[in-house]
Amino acid sequence: MNIRIQGTNMELTEAIKDYVEKKILMLEKYNDKIISADVDVGLNSKHHVKGDVYYAEVNLSVPGRLIRVVKEEADLYKAIDKVKDHLKVELQTIKEKSLRRDKKLLREQKSY
Repeated sequence: MNIRIQGTNMELTEAIKDYVEKKILMLEKYNDKIISADVDVGLNSKHHVKGDVYYAEVNLSVPGRLIRVVKEEADLYKAIDKVKDHLKVELQTIKEKSLRRDKKLLREQKSY
């Protein structure tokens, strides 16, 4: 899997890069056909009165699809975790649909 990480309105540290990579690589156990992941983390804007609002955006390429998830939080690491959790659900759904389709084809072939 090819992972591209970029930071917006903030400095991208090694700790953040490692954390993002670790979370994105965890998704491979839910669907091993992930082609690439484009990750953008950063600050939404610097105009919030009640502190900073961080966001994490991931564009995940799987065969035949592009999954895009964006989450905002007061803590950058929480935003990354929420994106990972949402992507996990999406990938599981895609895999289950694929398995159902495969089982249906096998049943149809068996009936002859």
